Amino acid sequence: MDYEQLPRAALVRMLQEHDAALVDAGKNGIVMNYTGRTAPWQIIRQVKPKLFSIIKKYSCGEELAQAENEIWDGENLSAMVTLYKYRGQIDLVLTDPPYNTGEDFRYNDKWDKDPNDPDLGDVVPKDDGSKHSKWLRFMTPRIWMMREMLKPGGVMAICIDHRELFRLGMLMDEIFGEDNRLAIINWQKSAAARPDNKHVSTATEYVLVYGKDITRVRTASLARGEADNKRYSNPDNDPGNDWREGNLTAKSYSAKDDYGIQSPFTGVVHYPAGNGAWRHPKKNVKIWLNAWGPEYEERDIGDGRGKALVVKGQQPGAIASSVSKKAYARLAKNNWPFLWFGRDGLGRPRVKTYLEQIKKGKVPVTYWSDTDLASEILTDIDLGSTSWDYSESGRSADGVAELTAVVGQGHGFSTVKPLKLMTKIIQLWCRPDGIVLDPFAGSGTTGHAVLELNKEAG
Repeated sequence: MDYEQLPRAALVRMLQEHDAALVDAGKNGIVMNYTGRTAPWQIIRQVKPKLFSIIKKYSCGEELAQAENEIWDGENLSAMVTLYKYRGQIDLVLTDPPYNTGEDFRYNDKWDKDPNDPDLGDVVPKDDGSKHSKWLRFMTPRIWMMREMLKPGGVMAICIDHRELFRLGMLMDEIFGEDNRLAIINWQKSAAARPDNKHVSTATEYVLVYGKDITRVRTASLARGEADNKRYSNPDNDPGNDWREGNLTAKSYSAKDDYGIQSPFTGVVHYPAGNGAWRHPKKNVKIWLNAWGPEYEERDIGDGRGKALVVKGQQPGAIASSVSKKAYARLAKNNWPFLWFGRDGLGRPRVKTYLEQIKKGKVPVTYWSDTDLASEILTDIDLGSTSWDYSESGRSADGVAELTAVVGQGHGFSTVKPLKLMTKIIQLWCRPDGIVLDPFAGSGTTGHAVLELNKEAG
């Protein structure tokens, strides 16, 4: 457009419309601006619902049960508009859109004005200078519509790789709101390095997870496996059975719980780590300390904190041999007290975390990775991870093999999401009787995962 030829009034109107669109999209915050950007609802309101019919030869099972598992063949934006009865009813949108690789994404420029045009357009090549703006123009109304389909506590999990990760993240932040971001999951798609990059081999992909309203989202716990429990043992024959070392320091600060604890082994006075405070009531801590033999008392030791728990008659930093002998004698016995100082008595105060007291499931974190890494970052309630390695998520090669086992060779899919990955996401964010929607059905892994989970549930 030749702006120099436009009259002043037209230029002013265009600038006002541009500013209004940015303010509305970002509420005066950071927003993306790209060629052809249009408010998603302006596109969606033009989409015409379609008439549909059931193709009986592709249907199976009881007719009443067929409505519980539906496959819609059609352009996905049009299909979502047609599925108006499901608006606000979906528990989980789990989908795998085109990654804009130069081979997997088609765009029809007519869709900018007429989203009902039936032509799918040409494949957008790698060297297309407008490939990112075309991808955003394609994705924006669809993501907006996916959000419309969700329940108030619904969740959207969308797969992506490095090519459009940052643009998709900004788009999701705009449509859902940054505060509704639940996780950016990093999963290992291949176990070995691949020669796809002369600098760093690409071995991971991502799942961006957002809630429609994060205050209403419920994230389930994952089933615990042997790897999660292997760090628990019972070296002292505790009648409470297997346990592991737990942190006595809480992350939040409380002045009344910020005080020194004297070791009965060394006389050293220990304090909460970092800027935290002890997580258990002081009266309980005193009882646990007394269980080591010496008698404890509260005393001001001039450290500017609350009254310390110190051995009666002992000074900070020193301990009588008679006192330490009692403590070491107790250490030599089985069933150590709940609060302890390491297996040799020379460590910081810590507590026992019993396996039986840990909730039956584990909370996921964003790196779904190997158990060695996970064990280094677990907290007192056994977190999982937001990076999942192939042992937790499966690999792309596993997905291809699973699809081949179902439909045979020649299916044409070189990369397929593994069943384990999609199953895990469904278990986390969709209740057993919930509804899952996959607007980019692709090879059908989401549907496969739902059927497998339904089979397990009986």
